[in-house]
Amino acid sequence: MANFIIYDVTFLVMFAIFVSVFLYSRKQNLKREGLLFLYKAGWGIKLIEKTGSKYKKTLGVLSYFSIITGYTLMVVMLYMLGKIVYLYITLPAVVREIKIPPITPLVPYLPQIFGLDFLPPFYFTYWIIIIAIVAISHEFAHGIFAAYDGVNVKSTGFGFFPFFLPIFLAAFVELDEKSMAHKKIKSQLAILSAGTFANVLTAILFFGVLWIFFSSAFSPSGVIFDTYPYSTIAVAGITSVNGISVENPTGDEIQAMLNDEGLNKIKAGNDFVTTKKFFEGQKENAQVIIYYDSPAINAELESIILKINGEKVISVSSLENEISKYSPREKITLTLIGDDENIYDKDIILGEHPEDENKAWLGVGFTQQRTSGIMGKVYLALSSFKNPSVYYEPKFDGMSIFIYNLLWWLVLISISVALVNMLPVGIFDGGRFFYLTILALTKSEQKAKNSFALATYAILFLIFVLMFFWAVSFF
Repeated sequence: MANFIIYDVTFLVMFAIFVSVFLYSRKQNLKREGLLFLYKAGWGIKLIEKTGSKYKKTLGVLSYFSIITGYTLMVVMLYMLGKIVYLYITLPAVVREIKIPPITPLVPYLPQIFGLDFLPPFYFTYWIIIIAIVAISHEFAHGIFAAYDGVNVKSTGFGFFPFFLPIFLAAFVELDEKSMAHKKIKSQLAILSAGTFANVLTAILFFGVLWIFFSSAFSPSGVIFDTYPYSTIAVAGITSVNGISVENPTGDEIQAMLNDEGLNKIKAGNDFVTTKKFFEGQKENAQVIIYYDSPAINAELESIILKINGEKVISVSSLENEISKYSPREKITLTLIGDDENIYDKDIILGEHPEDENKAWLGVGFTQQRTSGIMGKVYLALSSFKNPSVYYEPKFDGMSIFIYNLLWWLVLISISVALVNMLPVGIFDGGRFFYLTILALTKSEQKAKNSFALATYAILFLIFVLMFFWAVSFF
């Protein structure tokens, strides 16, 4: 993967040089609009007009779906924004762990820079491919629905921020605004929401591709465990610490008896272990979470299990079935993948199950991974066809992972662009969409303008609140 990063950075530099030379040689086509420089051309206009005029019945039906999608996304995005603000205000410790600012453009290498290990790496190669698919489909959808309603498409092209390298591009389709303003509100709503509708369709399409590709390019080859079995016990119920008897102890007394390094043995009906640091955060509680004294935790087993005595395990049930073939105190050989991705063998002696002394026990645990927060739920949704406890081996070495991550990011960014673009803020399609909705309801341009301004300022205020509480969480 290190070699690919070198290739990726080289591609980034070459692309920046190419775009710079291209823009300089055609600088007469550049025009400054606000913060952006726009390169205007006529790419795809004939295709847009042909599609808009040829499939009128289909587009007429789809226009209603487009509008419904626009309203749905706006409601969902406003709910998500409110939920995020609530979390940032009430859970500063969680916000501090996130590290990344809440309002951050998705640029190449962002997950790597901020150490967002729950996200796949994001390379420039991914970025430029995804921008081409997401932005072009978004803007062409605007143009196609505009052509369907008889609105002239004046130009197409791409834009970029002048204070960055000319690699952070965005596509655009320039419509005849005067002609559009004279169309019925329903037609304008369909045109405005067409881009987000296209993004939703793109996400659905490539999610299907992702699912099919994953099924053909990966195979279940092991089991991933992410915790050890634990229980909640009463501090007063602890009877010994590291072999020293205690009676009705307090949390502070237990804390003082624990060794600074390694695992400490605790007796409380069953045998348990804990570290001093882990216990310290709970010592004021009447009950504490503590790990069972299992073979896995004593061996510091933190790996992916591929085989047991040469027999493959490809699911939690197959792991349990394989362990059931042995008795307590029998030695087995585990084939593992370590954190450095090397495969190795490790001998381990099975213990007694805490609920059945005649049953062999390894002592590994499985939880639903990455379910906390909105990003966790998004991650799970996009990986719903994968069992989080199963290790999947790529069939085509790095190519399987490269394409899978590309498709995964494509789906995520398509959804994200669709949602953000429907915020009722002036710079997004959702701003004009909201304005026209209020206009249709009130029949008053002044009320529509006031509502539009209020919505924009309210959203900007919430964004300020997000940034403020993100900043103060570090103090």
